[in-house]
This record gives sequence, structure tokens and C-alpha cells, in this order.
Amino acid sequence: MLTLSGILIVVVGFVAGLNPLLVVTVAAIVTGLAGGLDVITVISAFGKAFNDSRYVSIVWLVLPVIGLLERTGLKERAQQLIGHIRGATTGRVLLLYLILRQGTAALGLTSLGGHAQMVRPLIAPMSEAAAETRFGALPDAVRFEIRAHAAAVDNIGVFFGEDIFIAIASVLLIRGFLHQNGIDVEPLQLSVWAIPTAIAALLIHGTRLMLLDRRLKRDLGRGAAR
Repeated sequence: MLTLSGILIVVVGFVAGLNPLLVVTVAAIVTGLAGGLDVITVISAFGKAFNDSRYVSIVWLVLPVIGLLERTGLKERAQQLIGHIRGATTGRVLLLYLILRQGTAALGLTSLGGHAQMVRPLIAPMSEAAAETRFGALPDAVRFEIRAHAAAVDNIGVFFGEDIFIAIASVLLIRGFLHQNGIDVEPLQLSVWAIPTAIAALLIHGTRLMLLDRRLKRDLGRGAAR
């Protein structure tokens, strides 16, 4: 029963509001010691787990790079760029990103986009700049709505696009689940059947983006005219 003491430490630590990383680390060490392992073995297990999953940690290297680019004016440059394109609207910018995100995800390139890498530093500022070019200064509510749409485009694009790629984890998970229940389906079959769903998602959300343009024109166009 002592090996379950780690759970108690996690619960008490989270309730007390302590640092989650510290709480989980202490809980893991206590659990290992209670299970009969020595300190060296427990620390070695930490190192092995980190080394085996080191590719997960690589993603976090992107965040300081993006932060540095933002500090040196990445968002402002993106806004200036989109401001010089006469036909650019918020809906069109987001629709273009939706097509690119879904298309690259269908090829298995799911890491080419993302909220931290693309939406925050580029897509959201460009979408806001497209609206500001047409209607002037934006109310905070409209600005937050545009940012929400930018995040949604990324989610929808990758969610419905990645299932077309046969080697993606979601396809393999579905195949494994069906196989356990006596239904043998090849990954290629699942990918083919994911194409109509992806097309439907593109059409439906693309329509929503065009309606977003109309709503912005209706709500903000009057103010710009004044």
C-alpha cells in the first residue's frame, strides 16, 4: 500500500497549490522508493524516460524562438504585409490558412502549423490587420472573436485533415479499436473514408468564414462609413 503514497502526495500538492512539476517529481521518487528501488535506480528511470521521449521536448524549443521573433516585430511585419493586399479580408485570410492547414495535415505534416507557431504570431495578427484596413480600429470584442476564429481554423484544419494520412496515430488507433471488436479494416480504407468528412468540414467552415466577413462588414462598415 505504500506504493500508493505517490497518489496522496499528488492530491495534497495540487490542493495546496504547489508547483505541479515539483509535486509530480516528488511523488514519483516516493513511489519508487516505496516500491523497493534505490535512489540511483529511480533517477536513472527519470533519465531513461526523458531520453526515450526527447522528441516531445523539442517542441518546446519553438516557443522561445517565436517569442524572440515577436519581440523583434514579427506581428507588426505580418500586419503590414496583409495591409498592403487590397483584396484581403479576415475571412479570406483564414480560409486560405484552413486550406493550407488541412492540405498539409493530409500529407502528415501536422507540425507545420499550430497555435504557438502560426496562429498567435502570424495568422491572428494578419486577420486582425485585414479587418483594420477596411474598418479602422477594432473593438476588443471583435478582436477577440477574430482570434478565436483563427484558433478554430487551426483546430479544424488539422483535426479533419490528419485522418487522411494513413500513418497518423488517430487512424492506427481507429484500426486497432475496430480490430479488437472483430472488424478488420485497412488504414488506407479509413483514410479514403476520411476524405468526404474533410471536404465537408472545409465547405462548412469555409462558409462560416465568409459569413464572418459579411457580419464584420454589417457591424463595422457603418462605423467606418461615419
